[in-house]
Amino acid sequence: METLYASFLCFFLLLVIYLFQNHKLSGNTNLPPGKTGFPVVGETLEFLSTGWKGHPEKFIFDRIAKYSSYIFKTSLVGSPVVVFCGLNGHRFLFTNENKLVQVWFPRSVEKIFLQSTRISPMEESLETANVVRKFFQPVVMQGHIGLMDSIAHNYFFTHWEKKDTVVVLPLTKHYSFLLACHLLMSVKDPNLVALLKNPFGLLLKGIVSVPLDLPGTPFNRAIKASTFIKKELLVIVKQRKIDLAEGRASPNQDILSRILSTRDDNSNIMPEADIANKIFGLLVGSHDNITSVCTSIVKYLAELPEVYQGVYQEQLEIAKSKAPGELLSWGDIQKMKYSWNVACEVMRLAPPSHGFFREALTDFTYNGFSIPKGWKIFWNTFSTHTNPEFFPEPQKFDPSRFEGSGPTPYTYVPFGGGPRMCPGKDFARLEVLVFMHHLVKRFRWEKLIPDEKIVYVPVANPEKGLPIRLFPHES
Repeated sequence: METLYASFLCFFLLLVIYLFQNHKLSGNTNLPPGKTGFPVVGETLEFLSTGWKGHPEKFIFDRIAKYSSYIFKTSLVGSPVVVFCGLNGHRFLFTNENKLVQVWFPRSVEKIFLQSTRISPMEESLETANVVRKFFQPVVMQGHIGLMDSIAHNYFFTHWEKKDTVVVLPLTKHYSFLLACHLLMSVKDPNLVALLKNPFGLLLKGIVSVPLDLPGTPFNRAIKASTFIKKELLVIVKQRKIDLAEGRASPNQDILSRILSTRDDNSNIMPEADIANKIFGLLVGSHDNITSVCTSIVKYLAELPEVYQGVYQEQLEIAKSKAPGELLSWGDIQKMKYSWNVACEVMRLAPPSHGFFREALTDFTYNGFSIPKGWKIFWNTFSTHTNPEFFPEPQKFDPSRFEGSGPTPYTYVPFGGGPRMCPGKDFARLEVLVFMHHLVKRFRWEKLIPDEKIVYVPVANPEKGLPIRLFPHES
């Protein structure tokens, strides 16, 4: 009875919010074209369902066609939203970051992931980005290539070799999480890695669920999983703090040490709980997105033998140049130009996420339309990635698009743009290329489900996890 009452109360409050928002809408006649859909849920279900069906771009392009406009209004995740599309929309938002717009997260994301004890979600996001940029500078990351190579070698030897068939998605999840644990906080114990990784599957299910924090709901399970992971991370933070004080750890060995060694203007160290929360956010970001990219790469290389052959020849030449036991170097990474072009084309067609939210900091106008302060804004990768104006024959897989100066600025945005450009871009590049190197020099493969599609729940992944049959190369 209490659960039923709580559900009714939640629905009633959402309905009040919806009616209040629509009352505000009626007073502004210069809003972008569009509709807000059903009460409370708006157009959220249609927005999500296109991703679940493997066509996330349909929600965007249907409305662009209907309204003959690259900006339109809708209602998503309980809020009025203006969707900015195309090159001009991206450029406007990216160049006005923290001026006219700021990062915004739906309540479900904020509740599960962002629980700082000191600062707002926007400030926490910016603080994390600054820490990551310092650690993931190319000159710093060069020193980690050998470690990445060694981890990848052991990973493929343990989980791929001597197997006839594998399911790619769970394996790439393990790969990305293993590397993240090593590089973010030097965690190598496989039991501790497994303890931290197992609850992660509940997090994404909670994001795309109804945000009702009631026993047994996906949202409730995601919050519990988040709390459990942060509790374990807090133990790691406390121990590292002791190890740094007693000289058993280096201030520069990983991001955790760097955060613990950094003091603010008042010579204070960040609270331990906030550090654990920050490491948690970095694990999420480096885990799911890179998992998606690596899995999609395996999919496309299976479907395109000529592209696979180009990657194989490039990686084979690098492998032949190495002495037995010699690890990959920065120079080797720089030679993987075709492989990276292939990875970029994969991210064009199957970006890990199909967009992100912002919030209007003040009233402003765009293309003659009024955007009220407090309204949410959504920008979408597919509005440029699959637009023939910017990418001729957009459904054709063509790595040459990224040769020379590459695509027009603001049209290729899997890492975002402007001040909010993903600070882990260089880390992702290294991780993906090391994965491709070890994969193609060992195997060719074929898909066991030929027509398996990529769905967004909420990140891009093959619907059945991408089972494949392996064919090892002769030594």
